[in-house]
Amino acid sequence: MPATRGPSIPRCALVDLKTIRDRRGNLTVVEAEQHIPFEIRRAYWLYDVPGGESRAGHAHRRLEQLLVAPSGSFDVILDDGERREAVTLNRSYYGLHLPRMVWREIANFSSGAVCLVLASEHYDSDDYLYDYEEFRAAKRREA
Repeated sequence: MPATRGPSIPRCALVDLKTIRDRRGNLTVVEAEQHIPFEIRRAYWLYDVPGGESRAGHAHRRLEQLLVAPSGSFDVILDDGERREAVTLNRSYYGLHLPRMVWREIANFSSGAVCLVLASEHYDSDDYLYDYEEFRAAKRREA
């Protein structure tokens, strides 16, 4: 079963990553500015997340991301300040593009799940919005 349908939150997109299939094993490729609309400046991954825990719970002012489940599965809850929806990532050849100013939470990690994150910017603590109401106010100012 492939990953859930693409999100309806504006500018978020499920990306079908280039996969080269071979009897010896498959290879999936992500190339900046070809498969994703940004240059990759940072990569990190979440793993060994205890059952029942969630991650993220924030938005970014400038940063864009691509989230991939190279192993296992998890849900990404997206929120644009007006509506929420969940997208399940459960295939290593799908990525979820998250543009700037989208609130995200990551939950329901399966056993052994890994969440790979490719980011458009280096870490900058000033880029994070951790308070949901502050995020909604910033979205209203942009409109």
